Amino acid sequence: MNNIYGVVLAAGQGTRMKSSLPKVLHKVCGKELLSHVIDCMNSAAKMDKLVVVVGNGSELVIKHLEQYKNAEYVFQEKRLGSAHALMQAEKSFKNLNGHLIVMCGDTPLVKAETLKALLKQHIKKGNSATVLSGTIENPFGYGRIVRNSEGKFTEIVEEKSASSEQKQINEINSGIYCFDLKTLWKALKKVNNKNSKKEYYLTDVISILNNGGYKTDAAALAEEQDILGINDRVQLAEADMIMRAEINVAHMQNGVTIVDPATTYIDKDVVIGQDTIIKPNTHIEGKTNIGKNCVIGPDTTITDCKIEDDVVITYSCVESSQAKKNVKIGPYSHIRPDTILKENVKVGNFSEVKKSVVGDDSKVNHLSYIGDANVGKKVNIGAGTITCNYDGRNKFKTVINDEVFVGSNVNLVAPVTIGKKVLIAAGSTITDDVLPNKLTIARARQITKVRKNK
Repeated sequence: MNNIYGVVLAAGQGTRMKSSLPKVLHKVCGKELLSHVIDCMNSAAKMDKLVVVVGNGSELVIKHLEQYKNAEYVFQEKRLGSAHALMQAEKSFKNLNGHLIVMCGDTPLVKAETLKALLKQHIKKGNSATVLSGTIENPFGYGRIVRNSEGKFTEIVEEKSASSEQKQINEINSGIYCFDLKTLWKALKKVNNKNSKKEYYLTDVISILNNGGYKTDAAALAEEQDILGINDRVQLAEADMIMRAEINVAHMQNGVTIVDPATTYIDKDVVIGQDTIIKPNTHIEGKTNIGKNCVIGPDTTITDCKIEDDVVITYSCVESSQAKKNVKIGPYSHIRPDTILKENVKVGNFSEVKKSVVGDDSKVNHLSYIGDANVGKKVNIGAGTITCNYDGRNKFKTVINDEVFVGSNVNLVAPVTIGKKVLIAAGSTITDDVLPNKLTIARARQITKVRKNK
C-alpha cells in the first residue's frame, strides 16, 4: 500500500502520571509508549511520513524522535482538543493524497496486525473515515459506537452526552482512525467547540462526514486489552503486565523454556534463540540478543547484551557487553559495559569485569576485579586479583598476554603489560612490565622471629 501516512497525538500533559517526564516517554516493557506506537505504525504500513504532535515536554519528545528517519514533529501550543491537535499537522500534508492513520501516543498495546486490518478495510470499502472499535465489558468513560437498525455506523457519542440506552452499548471508540486525506482537512475546518469544555473533538469529524454524504465505518477489530490507554501509573503497570505475558508466550511458542513466566521480565525488543532456558526472577532488558541452548538465571539481569550460543549466566548482572559461545558467568558476577568475553571464558564467584576483553579459554573465577584490561587466551586470574586502573584522575590499561598465570591476591598497577606465559607469584603488587616466560615476585620476604613471652 502506497501513500500511507501517520499522525501521533502526543501533546497531552498527562497530569495523572504525576511526573516531570512527558507521559508518552514512560516505558512499558523497556520501551517508551511513543516508541510502541511509532513502531506499530511503521510495522503496519510503509509510512511515507509520520508526524508527531508535541506539546508538554516537547524538548524531550523531540530528542526521542531523532531515532526515527521518517518522523517529524509539529507543536500544539494550546491544548484545545484532539481535532485541534490534528489541525496542527495539516501543513505537513499539504498537496498530498492518500490515507492517514491517526493514533494517540499512549496506546502501547495496539498490534500492527490490527492496524493492517483497519487500513485494509478502510481502503477496500472506499471510506472517507474508518474508526477502529472494540467491544469491552465495561464501556464507562468511552465514546460509544452508534449504529442504526441495519447495523450501519452513524456516529460516536461521548459518555457525558450518551442517553441511557446508548450507555448500554459495549462497542466503543478506540481513538484510532483512518482518514482519506482529500476529505479530512475540509471536515476538520467544520469542527466547532460548542461543548462544555470548549474543545474541538475529533469524533465530530465522523458526523460531519456522514452529514456531507461521505462514507464512514467502524471496524470492530480490536481486542479489549489492545486499546488500553495509559493515563496513570496504575494503567502503566497494567499495560506492562499484559504485554509481558504476551512477550513470554511468544518466546515459549518459539522454542524458549521459561520456567516461571510470572517472575520472568523480558523487554519488547529482546531476541532469544531456541532451546534456551530462562529460570525464575530473571530480567532481560533493552535490545538484548540471546542465542540458542543458553541457560539464563535464576536471579539474573541482562541489559543490552549480545549473548551467543551455549552460554550459562547464573545469579549475575550483565550490562551492555558481549559473551561469545560457551561462556559461563556466575554465580554472583558483575559484567559491566563494554566487556567482551570470548569463547569458553569463565567469570565466577563475586568477580567483576569492566570495559575489558577476556580471550578464549581464560578464567576469572574468584573475587577479582578486571577493569580497562586486555586479557589474552588461556589466562588464569587467581582469586583476589585486582587491576588497579584508576589513579583518581585517569584510567589506565592493563595488558595480560596469552597463557599467563596470575596467582592469588595480586595487584596489577596500570599501565602495565604482562608478557606471554608469565607466572606471577601470589601476593605480588606488579608496577612494571614483565617480559615473556618469566616468574615475577613482588612482595616482601617472610621473616619469622621468636615471640617474646609476656
